[in-house]
Amino acid sequence: MIDKFHLLGDEVATVELPRQFTCPFLYEPHPLALVAVGQVQQYVASRTDWADEMAAGKMLGVLVARDGQGRLGFLAAFSGNLAGSVRHDYFVPPVYNLLDPQGEFKQGEAQITAINHEVERLERAPELVALHQREIAAKQKMCDEINRFKALMARHKHERDERRLAGDLTDEERETLLNQSRFEKAELKRVRQRHEAEIQQIADEIAASQQRIDELKAQRKVMSEALQERIFRLFVVSNARGERCDLVEVFRPLGALPPAGAGECCAPRLLNYAFNNGLQPVCMAEFWWGASPVGEVRHHGHFYPACRSKCKPILEFMLQGLDVEPNRLEQPMDNGEVEVVYDDQWITVLNKPSGMLTVPGKALDDSLLSRYREAHPEAVGPIVVHRLDQETSGLVVFAKDKATHKALQQQFEAHSVKKRYIALLDGIVTRDEGVIDLPLRPDVDDRPRQRVDREHGKPAITRYHVLERRGGHTLIALQPLTGRTHQLRVHCSHPLGLNCPIVGDRLYGRASSRLMLHAQSLTIVHPATGRPLALQTGGNDLWQN
Repeated sequence: MIDKFHLLGDEVATVELPRQFTCPFLYEPHPLALVAVGQVQQYVASRTDWADEMAAGKMLGVLVARDGQGRLGFLAAFSGNLAGSVRHDYFVPPVYNLLDPQGEFKQGEAQITAINHEVERLERAPELVALHQREIAAKQKMCDEINRFKALMARHKHERDERRLAGDLTDEERETLLNQSRFEKAELKRVRQRHEAEIQQIADEIAASQQRIDELKAQRKVMSEALQERIFRLFVVSNARGERCDLVEVFRPLGALPPAGAGECCAPRLLNYAFNNGLQPVCMAEFWWGASPVGEVRHHGHFYPACRSKCKPILEFMLQGLDVEPNRLEQPMDNGEVEVVYDDQWITVLNKPSGMLTVPGKALDDSLLSRYREAHPEAVGPIVVHRLDQETSGLVVFAKDKATHKALQQQFEAHSVKKRYIALLDGIVTRDEGVIDLPLRPDVDDRPRQRVDREHGKPAITRYHVLERRGGHTLIALQPLTGRTHQLRVHCSHPLGLNCPIVGDRLYGRASSRLMLHAQSLTIVHPATGRPLALQTGGNDLWQN
């Protein structure tokens, strides 16, 4: 039996094999994957020596496969490292071992670390520290002397003004007062120049001492970039066709080196081991174990798609040669006619189905806008006023001329449009109503996911009101007071928000047939009439979906 390949027993004897391999970017775990996951979870739970680290949060994955004898089994993997190592008996090895003390990474890292220590030593050198202190003292001295001299000038000016108001000044006395003012202005300039010359002299001494530090930092940058490229040359992955490629070449079409951490996730490790050991992949799944990371949304035991920035280019290469399920979000939808909720000579309001793009995307031309243009050739200029996520259904407003578009867009930008969404949540929200205030920013390593970030995030505020609780689910009304990407999805799922993901949320909760989020109503000021226009469509039927 191949090392790391864990055979599945009679419990899967009657389970039908999937017709195609799992699409790693949008999937529901196959029953075979669920059996494998259960065994991995039992194993992890038995490792009490890992308890604290696992409780802090770790992504794990399984790959169900068949060996050369046709037997079903599975491989297991974790992302990054575990207990200070990337090699453990139960799990597949990494694509490349970054922690090997004799390896390229550790050797290169040691050289860069030596430069870091030298930079730190030079920056803390007593001579340089003393120069910085002299510079600070000189600037303070200049500030104090200038302020004192300005105060003296102000007092002298007040005295001159009083003498002029008293009158009876001779021409010679007037000239004397004027000369005093001229002299003090010139003297202020001389005081400033004298201090600036002293400060510049100190700055020149600092620059001379800083030169070696700057040279080392430039050397460190060059070495770091070179090391990064050398390391990613050592991350060589295989695909189902038997082809092999390093990560530098995998990412070359994107015009950049791979991002940090590329190749260290579960999916590449699992597939690489399977291909290199003659195993035929059947299905796979990745799940989170433990607490959610700070800022992110991960729920214990939930399944998650592969990340896009680090894994998508790698997996697109590795999956070549496999019959993979299509990504439903990149397939045209047969939704029939789109419902028209409102239409006049200025605007149209449509009820967008879940799964349809608002505007054409990179992989899919079919969209609400495409269909609208076909139905309304009279519409000119900018048309799209706002957008909904592909998986969100509900009301979308289109403008038929440039002036209408501008007027409507101003309302959305000013947050004066009243919007109400209906969502079905996976869990029970105990409070009947409240406000969620969690700033958001994009997750640059895993777009389009968003992160909570109180330091760098943009304000994001949502008001909520519970409509009904039933069978472990909550039907809730959401009013976004700001319009951030994925705002409602993150606010519902995040532990500091409602901690109840929206049903069907593949990014922040559990995948399902659809995302149970519907833009039910909105109220705008009609650009032509100036009167409020309240629009509404469905939403309470989410229970039945």
